[in-house]
Amino acid sequence: MSDSYYERLVDEDALAAYLTDHLGEVDEYDIERHQEGHSNETLFVTWGDRELVIRRPPPGETADTAHDVLREYRVTNAVADTDVPVPTPLLACENHDVIGSDFYVMEQLEGTVLREAEPERFADPDHRERVGEELVDTLAEIHDLDYEAIGLGEFGRPEGYTQRQVDRWGKQLSWAFEVTEDEREVPDLHEVGGWLRDNVPEDHPHTLVHGDYKLDNVMFGPGTPPELVGVFDWEMATLGDPRADLGWMLSYWRDAKDPDPELPELVTRFMEREGYPTRRELVDRWESRTGYEFEHERFYRALAVYKLAGLGEMFFRRYLEGNSDDPMYPKMRDRVPALAARAKRIIEGDEPL
Repeated sequence: MSDSYYERLVDEDALAAYLTDHLGEVDEYDIERHQEGHSNETLFVTWGDRELVIRRPPPGETADTAHDVLREYRVTNAVADTDVPVPTPLLACENHDVIGSDFYVMEQLEGTVLREAEPERFADPDHRERVGEELVDTLAEIHDLDYEAIGLGEFGRPEGYTQRQVDRWGKQLSWAFEVTEDEREVPDLHEVGGWLRDNVPEDHPHTLVHGDYKLDNVMFGPGTPPELVGVFDWEMATLGDPRADLGWMLSYWRDAKDPDPELPELVTRFMEREGYPTRRELVDRWESRTGYEFEHERFYRALAVYKLAGLGEMFFRRYLEGNSDDPMYPKMRDRVPALAARAKRIIEGDEPL
């Protein structure tokens, strides 16, 4: 990470003054940037004997509705007293004089995010099965929440959510294309977007949705058997269609029969091993836990890959404009067309559930 980019992320003295005002003086203060994220920026802060996490948007221009960390704080705060496990939220700040953007502060959890490798303590079929079950059961818990009762009745407009998702990601892509189409075009994405617009389900259940629910946005505790102890990255949460959440989670989950991933930087493969549930088994469990059916599954799975392509194209624009030093972003030149081709395979029935 370049020093200049880090300086755009945080003013250490101003942040120290803010934390002192709200949490009291300490002798030990240290900041480390978490390198694994590819959207909002995450900073680990040692504040005396407390380990904290700060979430803020990336510097530079971003598309509308993306990177809303105060929204993330609100929903995390609302679900903190439910059965859905989240880190304890502490502070939210709208004053850009502190670090140059909105941000919020939460307690750091102890455990493992299953991102690049399977933990040795989970490497047997029973534990592998439990990882998948914990993942999908927690998603079902989110979808079963009484969002009115926890103060989120005005958190979104669930009617028409799925149509708005198609429209919104079309707009996100248009924003990215303003810059990226000078480099190369992705005609398959226009075709996929048209199919999605023509095939939006007419109705859907209304629940709280996470918006970015997947294996590496949750944490498992340090022991065994696997226990999911935290759900992160709620920036896209709203009231909407739970089947969109399920489709998104499945777009990252690997079956042993799958071709090589289009986004190897973001997709791990260890769940192809013996013991991990298949996508079909995850769907069956979600249906039994929620009472909903995963109708229109090709639509929701194609929508998820379309959104992945949209994210990738936004990353590519930010790279071209010099607003990120993430080494993954320039690879989107080829990754996004590959994702568009995958979405077409799903639509055409060539990549079944």
